[in-house]
Amino acid sequence: MISRKRLNAIAVICFFSQMSFGQINIKIEADKTYFTEGKDSILSYQIAPKSINGKYSRSNYIHPLYTLDGAVLTEDFPADHLHHRGIFWSWHQLYIDDKRIGDAWEIENFKWEVTSVKEKKQKDNSKAIQAKVLWKSPLWKDKRGIEKAFVKETTTIKVHPKQQKYRCIDIEIALLALEPNMKIGGSEDEKGYGGFSPRIKLSDDVLFTSSNGKITPTNLPIPASEWMDISGSLINKEQKTGMTILCNPKNPGFPNPWILRAKKSMQNAVFPYPGAKAIPLSNKKPLVLSYRLVIHDGDANEIPIKEIYKDYAKN
Repeated sequence: MISRKRLNAIAVICFFSQMSFGQINIKIEADKTYFTEGKDSILSYQIAPKSINGKYSRSNYIHPLYTLDGAVLTEDFPADHLHHRGIFWSWHQLYIDDKRIGDAWEIENFKWEVTSVKEKKQKDNSKAIQAKVLWKSPLWKDKRGIEKAFVKETTTIKVHPKQQKYRCIDIEIALLALEPNMKIGGSEDEKGYGGFSPRIKLSDDVLFTSSNGKITPTNLPIPASEWMDISGSLINKEQKTGMTILCNPKNPGFPNPWILRAKKSMQNAVFPYPGAKAIPLSNKKPLVLSYRLVIHDGDANEIPIKEIYKDYAKN
């Protein structure tokens, strides 16, 4: 028999799933793709290269990402880490055989070439784009001296309609090596950070919560959890807001640990782990990493996060 508490939670999910506040629209331009719902901005996906004084040129990431109230939640070119950018996914170690061919995390000898962005049809009220991206480096060229792509990335960003207190955004990253003996890895230290990383605004009262309860960040990776919530007065002191990062159970190595920071840094769902050891990237079958962001009002206790995760894990 299902408990009353469980029935109430299911009822909340069903109720929220039927409540949408407008139609989601996608506008694909040469430099960016814009997601909106009615008059509300949701997020932008960066297509064209963007730099600061010609340095730290980056593309293929999400910024701005907005709160439900329309405030910008992410940061780009923060002074403390100029290479950090919105919602991004990248790795320090890029190898073909024993040759190192760049650092996508620090954006050194590396660039993304977004070759196409198209809307991907959905069966529900969500809207999605699929981006085709080539990874290139001046350290990897063909016989003519032209930069040669060594990884093909196919990334899908899907935005769900806004609910009463939250919005879900799904991100799937598929990586296929274009060269044999391709390897990727995280930082070459005991932290080993790399992979999916939101850089969001933080506050003095920021609180980290996982399925195991309140979490206190440490310098080293935090034990694994299927989701992590970051909440607090992130935008203003009068109102709390937050973001929950959900890791799909189909991700390789699931569940992976977390690198968490309470100030001046990104948050990272560590992959691979341990990150200091680079792992092979197949040139036959893509490596797929999937995540869901839940942008919400209040803290983790104000949304049915456990039920949201169970729903996400089914897909």
